Amino acid sequence: QVQLVESGGGSVQAGGSLRLSCVVSAYTYSRYCMGWFRQAPGKEREGVAGIYTGDGSTYDADSVKGRSTISQNNAKRTVYLQMSSLKPEETAMYYCAADPWRDYCDRYTKYTDWGQGTQVTVSS
Repeated sequence: QVQLVESGGGSVQAGGSLRLSCVVSAYTYSRYCMGWFRQAPGKEREGVAGIYTGDGSTYDADSVKGRSTISQNNAKRTVYLQMSSLKPEETAMYYCAADPWRDYCDRYTKYTDWGQGTQVTVSS
């Protein structure tokens, strides 16, 4: 069983930055796809970025390119999402997700485990 706990959300003004963290609890932590998603009220869930713990390869959505960085600390079993130049329309609940025992990750990965989310509010 995989448990994910997100933190780091909060309120920030437009143009500001935040770093979200996701700590993974699992019996083993190897070859995971780890992803960040967000969902605003009344909108569909959107993939933001992902990282493959096996080799650190990453992908991100076009909407955040150049403004976000996903990274990991495998020793701490933690994945981070650094976001900058935040916009009010990026106000949403941000979720961490995992898909264990994969050979690679991309935007089509089907994630199987989800955290409870951390709220990010960007004010204008």
